[in-house]
Amino acid sequence: MLTDTARSSPQGHCLSVIIPAYNEERGIDAVLDRVAAQRDRLRTSGVADLQVIVVDDGSQDGTAARVARHPGVHLVRHPVNQGYGAALKTGFSQAAGDLLAFLDADGTYPPESLPDLCLEALRNDADLVVGSRMLGRENHMPLLRRVGNALFASLLSVVSPRRVSDSASGMRVLKQSALPTLYPLPDGLDFTPVMSVRALYEGLRVTELPIPYGERVGQSKLAVAKDGMRFLRSIMWTATVYNPRGVFGALGLVLLLVACVWGVPPIVHYAHHRSVPEDSIYRLLAVLIVSAAGINVLVFGLMSAAILNLLPARRRPRPLPRGLHRALAWGGVALLLIGIALVTPSGIEWLETSRITRHWSYFAAGGTLILAGLQLSTWFTLLSMAEDLTSGPERARRDSRLE
Repeated sequence: MLTDTARSSPQGHCLSVIIPAYNEERGIDAVLDRVAAQRDRLRTSGVADLQVIVVDDGSQDGTAARVARHPGVHLVRHPVNQGYGAALKTGFSQAAGDLLAFLDADGTYPPESLPDLCLEALRNDADLVVGSRMLGRENHMPLLRRVGNALFASLLSVVSPRRVSDSASGMRVLKQSALPTLYPLPDGLDFTPVMSVRALYEGLRVTELPIPYGERVGQSKLAVAKDGMRFLRSIMWTATVYNPRGVFGALGLVLLLVACVWGVPPIVHYAHHRSVPEDSIYRLLAVLIVSAAGINVLVFGLMSAAILNLLPARRRPRPLPRGLHRALAWGGVALLLIGIALVTPSGIEWLETSRITRHWSYFAAGGTLILAGLQLSTWFTLLSMAEDLTSGPERARRDSRLE
């Protein structure tokens, strides 16, 4: 990446437009002509220079030959197909502008929106401006893909503190200075959703503008089911890496809530009749298993966030509130004591008579609570150690200032 050569002139900024192309000989000419036609409007938006880079990603048709006919267009060729994201990263490495833009070579994204996206980036000092197809009035996206993009946007709003309506949009303008923060990025079609997640979690300023979305020229290379699953996996994995406490913590709380809902009817029945129906035995076993799983997943998320805080990172998870930290630690002790109280009478009876007449549910529930309490207590001891190591340098600096 040529960040040291990124330039802007006294008259304005330089925009590098990267166009990845794979077997796009039918549509590439029109796209390049439309990009070139935006020079005057770009100047009015503060962009004095325009660089156009086409990355031919191992095309087997006449794409490269058609691009070569356009004077001033910089052509970069991959000998073999490496993927959509790999082509964009190659283009970024050749870009000289302080502003970067990319769009597809199939005619679906409008080059006419480039001046507006650049103006938004410069006027609002945005690190990334997303051209949103979901906000645009003219949208020729197939219905299945439109539903999928809406679902991805909703998912992103759950796992991320902010929302992007079109997380997979293939038309964006960004500052070249933002690239080190966004990298690493994948080589495939999941490049754009991962960029969206990283930008949001890294605290970059992200804005959106509506754009129209046209019908593509040529055959689509998107496999809806396969690439949709790849998008989903990429979004979830990136969000998990950045915010394990949010992902696993939410999952753990959901499991604990399910266990509570399942466990209420048998507990109410026992409170009234001092017995558990036979058909509720397996239900109670499921409640115990789900409860233990919920606690394990919840604590795993908290511990993962603490470990991330020990590593050098650009953006770290927020520290756990000390009050909540103490409450969860004491919760582990309380579960341990309750479990011991439930198991002890059966244990004493067995030691004295070699028999246990109390209902088996006492021993099962008590044993589960003991294991859960031990798990919470030991994990939170480790969590406290990790947080102490994390805060050590800051406390040392504070002590030094006091001296």
